Amino acid sequence: DDKTAMKWYRLAAEQGDAGAQNNLGLMYYNGEGVPQNHKTAIKWFRLAAEQGQSESQTSLGHMYDEGLGVPEDDKTAVKWLTLAAEQGDSDAQFNLGVMYDNGEGVPQNYKTAMKWYRLAAEQGDSDAQFNLGVMYDEGLGVPEDDNTAAKWYTLAAEQGDSDAQNNLGVMYENGE
Repeated sequence: DDKTAMKWYRLAAEQGDAGAQNNLGLMYYNGEGVPQNHKTAIKWFRLAAEQGQSESQTSLGHMYDEGLGVPEDDKTAVKWLTLAAEQGDSDAQFNLGVMYDNGEGVPQNYKTAMKWYRLAAEQGDSDAQFNLGVMYDEGLGVPEDDNTAAKWYTLAAEQGDSDAQNNLGVMYENGE
């Protein structure tokens, strides 16, 4: 019952409960129990994020990166993602890796991208595992290393990542 959930989340959120603020943000972001409203989602995510709630910090980073409810602003996205990534949030770590990999909001830096990908990959994030495989496969930020690329591709492939499965197939076909 999304409408009843909203009632209780709102009561807790208005008292400053960061978890409830995050949950309200998610409800507005997804349009559950209320019409979808990214601006209102931003309001609730920001309140929780300012209290250190990492999931909300990650959500804010995503919304600033994509321009959802706010003007697109990669520097602000990096700020929020960094706060969450430093708390160990694997989604933020992966997304921060992408920002450094692509030079979005920060100067492109493969070594820093690798750092964040590795932290997320070690928590089982298949996208980060795939991206680490690519980095080792192509020698981006690290010396090219087919064995290490295959290791990361395998971890992602075993979780069903089709790109990793394809790249691993290419490596086997080419004897890499």
